[in-house]
Amino acid sequence: MSVEFLRETLYALLTLSINTAPFWLVFPLFFIAIEVWTHYKRAEYFASLKYVLLEIRVPKEAPKSPLAMEVVLNALHQTVGESTWYDRIFKGKVRAYFSLEIVSIEGQVRFFIRTRDSLRKFVETQIYSQYPDAEIFEAEDYTEKVPYIQEGAEWDLFGTELILIKPNPYPIKTYVDYNLDKDPKEELKIDPITPVIEFLGDLRRGEQAWIQILVRANKGIKDPTSYWSKRIPWQEESKELVTKIYTEAKERSGPPPSLEEGQTQDFRFSMLTPGEQDVVKAIERNVAKLGFDCGMRALYIAKKENYDPSNVAGLFGTVKQYNSNNLNGFKPRIYTDIDYPWQKYITIPPESISRWGVWPVSFSGKRVAYMKWGVFDAYRRRAWFFPPYERKPFVLNSEELATIYHFPGEVSGTPTFERIVSKKSEPPANLPL
Repeated sequence: MSVEFLRETLYALLTLSINTAPFWLVFPLFFIAIEVWTHYKRAEYFASLKYVLLEIRVPKEAPKSPLAMEVVLNALHQTVGESTWYDRIFKGKVRAYFSLEIVSIEGQVRFFIRTRDSLRKFVETQIYSQYPDAEIFEAEDYTEKVPYIQEGAEWDLFGTELILIKPNPYPIKTYVDYNLDKDPKEELKIDPITPVIEFLGDLRRGEQAWIQILVRANKGIKDPTSYWSKRIPWQEESKELVTKIYTEAKERSGPPPSLEEGQTQDFRFSMLTPGEQDVVKAIERNVAKLGFDCGMRALYIAKKENYDPSNVAGLFGTVKQYNSNNLNGFKPRIYTDIDYPWQKYITIPPESISRWGVWPVSFSGKRVAYMKWGVFDAYRRRAWFFPPYERKPFVLNSEELATIYHFPGEVSGTPTFERIVSKKSEPPANLPL
């Protein structure tokens, strides 16, 4: 009797669903259609864009604080292009994003910025405004000179994608923590980017290392990869974190004493330990500056006969100087290696689909090869914010970005860091023609 009742109930529900489908099915189909149309128009829009890779060289005798690069990066905080729903859905427009790249080709260290061709003059103007003696020119895409393929290639690689250890409002160690905001004498500088330059400059023939930071203006969406994600500014996220710190301090210390007449001391702040006070100050200072959605990846790639596994540790070590125990730092989101032998064939949970676009099951045992191709392909496409390699970005402010991407002064003695031999100078105004 119960089985018959259950069967009749299921049959009635199925019949009801089919009969009412014209009413309820139209809504999910509408949203699916909008999503598919948006992806189509966006792909059409991307196909219409032209990108250029700009190489920047600065003279050795023109030292600048990372603050100069922070001013440049502030100008790249571009939110125009997708201001209305009509632009986003019917034209497929997106706000501009840039790729900041530090590259070593057989020990020759070079700085690049990849941008839309329509913004080239704007980017050059901003760089010249802070580095008037710099040289900027369009360069060939170095990724196209490495014919890396999945199998049978003469090249091997190790790649990783990096994310923040803690929530976005927690800052990494910046050039301000290294006192570079005070612009000390060149011989007294401790520049956090120097270890990066030294590692890159130490590579040998047949070896390359690529570091890529993709950036775009943050518009306050907590998870841009989710269609239903709420628009939550990271400043609001910082308030939640600070409130949590105060709440924990209150539970630990009990209610604050009442203020007497004329007292203005913030007892709530005084309940915090010195370490907690430093954290609160750092968070509030961090979110006061412009924020950027970011994605970061690094590759070590070399011909098989030149491949040196010890450089993998060096690749991870290039970000350690930005980490701090009480604030934030970088950690690998994923890397092109496995921990257990069976992961060559299968991974549980099947996370590799969303991370690398690689099916979690491989009967041929070539998952690692596909992962390597995935990170290489994502790098050369400069992909992070959109399919086929869409990832959730993290947020850095302009000060943090300028710390991990700026031109080192004379403190970096790496002989393979390409610089201009001398400054450019203008001819005298009274020069006869």
